[in-house]
Amino acid sequence: MSLKTFSRLLFRFSLNPSGIASKRPLCERHEAAAAVPLGRGSARGYYNVGKPRYPSPGGAPHLRVVDLRSDTVTKPGPGMRQAMAEAEVGDDVMGEDPTVNNLQKTAAEMFGMEAALFVPSGTMSNLIAVMVHCRERGDEMIVGDLSHLHIYEQGGSAQLAGVHAATVATRLDGTFDLKQLESKIRHGYPDPHYPRSRLICVENTHNIQGGRVLPLHFLQDVRALADQHGLSVHMDGARVMNAAVAQGVPVSAILQHTHTVSVCLSKGLGAPVGSVLAGPQDFISRAVRCRKALGGGMRQAGVIAAAGKLALQEMVGRLVEDHRNAKTFAQALLSCHPLFAVDMAAVETNILRFRIEDSALSPQEFCARMAQVGEGEETALGQGVRVLMYPHFENSVRAVWHLGISPEDTQLAIQKMQFVASQYLKEKKQEQVKT
Repeated sequence: MSLKTFSRLLFRFSLNPSGIASKRPLCERHEAAAAVPLGRGSARGYYNVGKPRYPSPGGAPHLRVVDLRSDTVTKPGPGMRQAMAEAEVGDDVMGEDPTVNNLQKTAAEMFGMEAALFVPSGTMSNLIAVMVHCRERGDEMIVGDLSHLHIYEQGGSAQLAGVHAATVATRLDGTFDLKQLESKIRHGYPDPHYPRSRLICVENTHNIQGGRVLPLHFLQDVRALADQHGLSVHMDGARVMNAAVAQGVPVSAILQHTHTVSVCLSKGLGAPVGSVLAGPQDFISRAVRCRKALGGGMRQAGVIAAAGKLALQEMVGRLVEDHRNAKTFAQALLSCHPLFAVDMAAVETNILRFRIEDSALSPQEFCARMAQVGEGEETALGQGVRVLMYPHFENSVRAVWHLGISPEDTQLAIQKMQFVASQYLKEKKQEQVKT
């Protein structure tokens, strides 16, 4: 069996895993697949968690794979691997790893904070921040209803820290209404009926809303409101470096409006693992204890801290390339109107969220088609191309650019998208002729 024949069979199986031929027309099958409502109105969530069925990113040598699933798929390059191999190490739990200490000092200075702490992941970093800011079980934090901390981190703040979350509606640009925010702040402590408001959390850039950058005036207003009511502000800044590059300001200009921040080193910055939590010295002193309790003491962690330091010092400037490539792909989607729709004003960083306007084509099927080598593709494109991306919520698709994706890869992804669109429209026209 040829590779092309196998790919066609695999794609057909992904749409009909039972192997039994369906007697319903193509458009009816698509409508049935898309019948589950998405978005805030869905039964159990805010977004579509279904993933297309496609093989792992590997494949035959003549196939090109463009992996746009997330910027977490980046791999350390030769320079970063060398820095890791040559890192001077010690016991970090004892405060004796010189490379970790140097990373923390570098990060604190860059962020405009008094101190910083290296931790294994962004989820742990955010949880530690909540635990330190909300020191008593039953305290309350206020978060956006579409925030990563609220949606993707397993409710760890309640599960592990005993902290209650009050939510405010997230706007399309990642911000929220300040009047609604203020209405969520509890008053009258120690009234026995209510939790005590301690913390406001913001996310920059905003993941679910498509990498949106929070305006500086919004952050300034949130900080003023927090100061007025004696609350702290924590930023989930997993991609705050993308925000700084997009706004053309040093990251400290953003973080001056927050008390603490968590910054991922393992996304667009390209380190293999790790995040940095930063804030006042007394906050970090308490954070060290929480990190230990959560199992985050990593001993000779300088091996990975060396990669993090190089990421902060050398990889920030290149983020503009990811932003440019994402915008290039977004502009190409407009050429396939009305099948796709994208708000170009919302394409600010490396995350692109676009909508599929044809209700007969589900995000899952589109992603499956993009991930397979379709019939006639090698003839049309000169090679087989697999583009990996994920279905998102409200009939949308999410694609993320990173240091592993070049302008040439982006052009290949555009060609594949245009090929898939033309093939789909051709099939749809043939179905309409039959009926």
